[in-house]
Amino acid sequence: MGTQIASDLTPRRVSRVQTKYRRIVTDIPAPESIPVLERLRQFEPRSMSGQPPIVWDRAEGIQIYDRWGNMWLDWSSGVVVTNAGHGHPAIRQAMMERIEHGLIHNYCFPSEIRGELAAGLAKVAPEGLKKVFLLTTGSEACECAIKLARTHGKTINAKKITIVTYHNAFHGRTLGSQMAGGIPALKDWIVNLDPNMVQVPFPDGFRGLDTSFEGFLKALDRAGVTPDQVAGVMTETYQGGNASFAPPEYIQKLRNWCDQHRALLIFDEIQAGFGRTGKYWGFEHYGVVPDLICCGKGISSGMPLSAVIGRGDIMDLYPPGSMTSTHTGNPVCAAAALANLKVIEEQNLVENSRRMGEVMQPLLRQLGSRFPKHVGAVHGKGLVAALHMVRPGGIEPDSALATDIVRRCMEKGLLMFAPVGYAGASVKIAPPLVTPEDAIREGVSVLEEAMREAIQ
Repeated sequence: MGTQIASDLTPRRVSRVQTKYRRIVTDIPAPESIPVLERLRQFEPRSMSGQPPIVWDRAEGIQIYDRWGNMWLDWSSGVVVTNAGHGHPAIRQAMMERIEHGLIHNYCFPSEIRGELAAGLAKVAPEGLKKVFLLTTGSEACECAIKLARTHGKTINAKKITIVTYHNAFHGRTLGSQMAGGIPALKDWIVNLDPNMVQVPFPDGFRGLDTSFEGFLKALDRAGVTPDQVAGVMTETYQGGNASFAPPEYIQKLRNWCDQHRALLIFDEIQAGFGRTGKYWGFEHYGVVPDLICCGKGISSGMPLSAVIGRGDIMDLYPPGSMTSTHTGNPVCAAAALANLKVIEEQNLVENSRRMGEVMQPLLRQLGSRFPKHVGAVHGKGLVAALHMVRPGGIEPDSALATDIVRRCMEKGLLMFAPVGYAGASVKIAPPLVTPEDAIREGVSVLEEAMREAIQ
């Protein structure tokens, strides 16, 4: 859940910036961009207007450009998507070649490119997870996993339909994915919530202070859920808005519990997959293998594509023609994803994420320690992190401060998306995996400058 950055489109006079990675030469928003922003607000729903008021013209590598001479160092990856950087030449070339080849849509009719991508994803998946269902969005992937888990549960007993997820979880914006999510404000519109979707506390060690697995068992008991009713447990590998991970021993006990009670363990890797956390799959930090993986975002570094990867006995529960998607494995998107997988491998982007994470994470934690009254926690691994902004004297979220920090960073040439996470009070950091060390250090320096100005 995000916080709106700017409702007022009046350009602000800001300091001019010129560095290797950042350039600000106009007021912000750029005065010439106001007609574009106003047109968007006129014809799009209000919900689309919450991000920093920058009109993207083009994006390359780790930088975003407008048409009026400004250039931002990107710490958003376009909402954790462009793992290989914006507009990677190999990915663009693969898409253009596919378009020129003459096939840009084929529904579920067989195509060679879709088969190549399915095989490519199976290759990078853990042993035993070798069936791949290509979809379009992360929400769609999560809903598919819920469908498969319940279908599998009903083969064991008719009442084994409960899906367990976590408080503050975000799995998408469609009906099923939001019912599975753990943010009450996003579910008010649903009214008739599914009583067999229950949430338990996430053991992040900050707001979810109980990090023991006994906390999971007690929460199920309080909800009146018995193990024989649970079809599956689904969790984000890290909670997206807050970059919060669970303790490995907790997840290992969860894996054993799911095995013992014939419940599926589902990892929502939409944000975490394809190297974001310094490992190819985020769940590798836990030393477990799930039954189903939901992935997307970094799967193609820019094109709308997602997938569910899982065990054959689960993925094959539905007969031919009964579990499909209109744009499944779209040829152009599939070409982008195949090229993306190749770039990740050949450019060692998982290793770069790990190495740059070893630079970025300590710097951010040091930054948090400089503002102990205002930064409640700094979470993350690899090239994803979040600063949990709080009001002095406790852990009450301070969304206004987080918003001010992100705005100031934008005006200095460092771009992040609007604050997210618990109460919209987390400053989320997600640079492309191609980001070099000097850009990481420059970004942290800009962030510190913005925080000092906002907090003084």
